[in-house]
Amino acid sequence: MSDSSTIDVAVIGAGPAGLMAAETLVKAGARVTVFDAMPSAGRKFLMAGRGGLNLTHSEPLPDFMARYGAAEARLAPVIDGFTPVDLRTWSEALGQPTFIGSSGRVFPESFKASPLLRAWLRRLGESGVSFAFRHRWTGWSADDALRFEMPDGERLVSAKATVLALGGASWAKLGSDGAWVDILAAKNIAIAPLRPANVGFDVAWSDIFKDRFEGQPLKGIALSFGAHAVRGEAMVTRSGIEGGGIYALSSVLREAVMADGKAVLNIALRPDLDAGALTRKLAAPRGKQSFSNFLRKALHLSPVAIGLLQEVAIAEGVQLASLEPEKLVALINAVPVVLTGVAPIARAISSAGGIVFDEIDDGFMLKRMPGVFVAGEMLDWEAPTGGYLLQASFATGVAAGTGVLNWINL
Repeated sequence: MSDSSTIDVAVIGAGPAGLMAAETLVKAGARVTVFDAMPSAGRKFLMAGRGGLNLTHSEPLPDFMARYGAAEARLAPVIDGFTPVDLRTWSEALGQPTFIGSSGRVFPESFKASPLLRAWLRRLGESGVSFAFRHRWTGWSADDALRFEMPDGERLVSAKATVLALGGASWAKLGSDGAWVDILAAKNIAIAPLRPANVGFDVAWSDIFKDRFEGQPLKGIALSFGAHAVRGEAMVTRSGIEGGGIYALSSVLREAVMADGKAVLNIALRPDLDAGALTRKLAAPRGKQSFSNFLRKALHLSPVAIGLLQEVAIAEGVQLASLEPEKLVALINAVPVVLTGVAPIARAISSAGGIVFDEIDDGFMLKRMPGVFVAGEMLDWEAPTGGYLLQASFATGVAAGTGVLNWINL
């Protein structure tokens, strides 16, 4: 079965970037249809909010923008056009006021993604946005119509303008599988290879360590790699290590592992205590305590932190209790963890790489394909967790929608 139709603007991808592009367009009077391969909208958005929807961050805008690294210059004017304050105002207008958490992160008061998404989809529908689900985009026909694969056949759609907001390649089961890369590469669009971002790493833990500590968090730690350092948390997994502190360093760690086959991450277990303070605490009488209990009580180290110290000491062929005080003190605040691989992109929170910015104009239109606009994680940028991912997705959606309006002169 084959079907064909004509519309004003097609938005392909019902995630934050696509929905925000659709909202920008429909508010200006454009007729918009949002297409998505999945049976419903915002599946990855809902997954992102599973542990609390971190919409954006409250830190000063210059600090905020620095989180985007090499893409800062290209994203700065976009986020200036739709700031974290604008995002909070937008959320409140949907009946979802926000609050700033202790870390500066911004959440809806409901702490969930589903109420916000439901209110948003309701408003979009009432504004005139149409939705076409179970429509998997497969490219263009010979006469430049959009091609969609549906359960019962193919549909061809002609549109005055198109916004592509298909995401990267993380969490592929939720719809962002990166299948668009080959389609656009065939049109000579330059695309930086998609790579895992905000991702965990492989570590060759001993069986004893991973059997005992899999799923255990390392809290109140500092992590460093070369000149890069962060405070945060990490989680021991059966295959390695992940968590917020790891994600904050994942871009530099990923590049090092991919270049050299490994990277040595240093973990400070008591970063608020210098060598002198640690030495004084270790000088306390041990009595009849086991060495592990002594470390737990004297330094307030968790069992997993002590286990990590023992894991490294055993790997170096020494017993932890036999280390000289100077070496033990140095180890506690610089535990070397050898990362041997990067978790696959399917297990990453987000992805790096994508359409290089030189391929788009200031309105987010592909220079080689007039009338085709792009937004969200399809573009070559990455950012740590903390609200930066969603903020840039929303903001680039606004930018692409505005670009379409200028293109079709609405």
